[in-house]
Amino acid sequence: MQKPISPAMHGALDYATSAAVAVAPHVLDFPTPATRLFSSLAGSYTALSSVTDYPASLARVVPFRAHGAAEIAIGLALPFLPRALGFERHRAARNACYTLAAVTFVVAALTRWDDRRERQLD
Repeated sequence: MQKPISPAMHGALDYATSAAVAVAPHVLDFPTPATRLFSSLAGSYTALSSVTDYPASLARVVPFRAHGAAEIAIGLALPFLPRALGFERHRAARNACYTLAAVTFVVAALTRWDDRRERQLD
């Protein structure tokens, strides 16, 4: 089965995710620790995306597969962060972490990580 998410599409999804993660704490009234976490995630997602080897970046410094490994590491940590940071009782913030982890794994599973041709279009 051909995976449907190209490197270019993955980049677009990364920037859209960064924007959603930045806005979520304000729209859903997260407590301060969750707001800080989501602000940090939005900044780090944007920074990583801007230097990843795919068409949506500013500088192609980070290999696309390394970008994917970083996303998986973040995805693995996300379900544990509400408890670790003390906002596990705030339903919206907790569920946002769980949802972001799930989306991360689904996108990773559907991404064509070895598609060098598409990364070199720009």
